[in-house]
Amino acid sequence: MYFITNRAFDASQPGFDKLTKHPNEKGPNELSVVRINGLRNPTIELLPDELTQEEVQAFKQEFELDLDMDEPHYASLKVACETFREAKKTGKSVLLYVHGYNNDLKDIYHTAHELESLYDVLVVPFTWPANGGGAMSGTLSYLADKRDARASDDALNRVIDIVGRHHCLLTQSTRKRLEKQAAAKFPENPTKQREHLSLLFERFCDVSVNLFCHSMGNYVLKHALKSSLSEARQLVFDNILLVAADTNNEDHEGWVETLRCRKSVYVTINADDYALSWSRRKPGEEQKARLGHYLMSLDAKNALYVDFTNCKAVNRSHSYFDAATVDRNKTVKRFFEKAFSAKNLLPYLDYQAHNNTYHPK
Repeated sequence: MYFITNRAFDASQPGFDKLTKHPNEKGPNELSVVRINGLRNPTIELLPDELTQEEVQAFKQEFELDLDMDEPHYASLKVACETFREAKKTGKSVLLYVHGYNNDLKDIYHTAHELESLYDVLVVPFTWPANGGGAMSGTLSYLADKRDARASDDALNRVIDIVGRHHCLLTQSTRKRLEKQAAAKFPENPTKQREHLSLLFERFCDVSVNLFCHSMGNYVLKHALKSSLSEARQLVFDNILLVAADTNNEDHEGWVETLRCRKSVYVTINADDYALSWSRRKPGEEQKARLGHYLMSLDAKNALYVDFTNCKAVNRSHSYFDAATVDRNKTVKRFFEKAFSAKNLLPYLDYQAHNNTYHPK
């Protein structure tokens, strides 16, 4: 599994501690790629920043890429090509996963594997330097993670920009071929060309790429959208899921409505979420109601608000996409299964007009 990160890497540390709790020494916007293999005794490897000419040439030929061989190409191209190859081979969707507060690398790795196992997707985590506990705890750790989250906003912008550019690059040759087919089939009818092209895209460009932000990962996204770079506003993803968002409910529509995706933006809510009720007790800004547990003022025009409160097995969970929940509630599992793969969910949702939410059914 590949991780994209702005954490510092320390090869002298054992196991998961190689990815530290601190930002990259070159700055919080500096990205690197780490490959982790195995579950019981995982190996953790930092990939070289720049690919060799031989690697680039092999990817160029395999995927018919329009690459300038005189320019440097980086590890992100390797991640994109190998992930795209696996997605095409298996028919799986790709899920960019942005984790939340107090997550160390071991937690994130096992959550990512659980997501792959439960939902049959390919997960690429972006991991930012959340403290993960340690000497700091409680309010201090929470506030430190919020500072790290704000410092990581442009790193997430860079990740989203890389995902978008590489996805376009990898589908470019297919798109050109399909455009020629549609034009040849309906040379005198542009409307028919567009309709046929849409059908061809659905058949041959069927790899969906989706964004999943959990807990304080939504706080990173919120600040990425406010950044002067704002690559997070690009049309990159099919679905965007804001799950158990540890951000203010107040005025959330201001940043949520700037999100662009091809299909749906989902905001999930559990009014009994213990972690969010805890974070609301923190001083200052955190006293305000959190988006992920408040069932009022749900006004973003582009979002579908999905209320999991009182669903079987959800209880007070903050991670109700996990096996502990969905193994006991197939309705909840179906929601995430379809949302993570950009499949149509509306037949499986009941609309509640009184507060603008949907209940999974």
